[in-house]
Amino acid sequence: MKNLLLVIDVQKSFITDANKNVVKKIQDLIDSNKYDLVLFTKFINDLESPWYKKLNYQGCLTEEDRKIMLDTKDYKILNKKVYTALNDELKKYIKDNNINEIYLCGFDTEACILKTAVDLFENNYNVKVLKNYCMSPWGVDIHNNAIAIIKNLIGNNNVI
Repeated sequence: MKNLLLVIDVQKSFITDANKNVVKKIQDLIDSNKYDLVLFTKFINDLESPWYKKLNYQGCLTEEDRKIMLDTKDYKILNKKVYTALNDELKKYIKDNNINEIYLCGFDTEACILKTAVDLFENNYNVKVLKNYCMSPWGVDIHNNAIAIIKNLIGNNNVI
């Protein structure tokens, strides 16, 4: 069985002063070769999305804003248009690669990390959130609140 580092939405539009220091930490984690497999997600926003229509969110509308701010090497990139990374493509990737544990890092702790962690947990996957390799664009307080919620939802032992 293999483990997977799932790097969620480390994209230009999501980088702020509050989370920019985590980017290098994630790159160092990727470069450590500690994980059997690494997979990136990329959030795609468009003019028909609820983020644009209902929240007036204009990030990730262009390829430049969607750019992953890490060296993705030759690792697979999974495009997504929702908070969660868990979709049929990820399920197939997990099954095809005989993945037993999934480690989450990236942005935003209170949105895509939380939603993906809960969805993986509810679908009976072994998921761990790497709390020191996630962050909120709104700062450490929002991040810490999200981590507390994640611990409550998927278990203290699944946040490391």
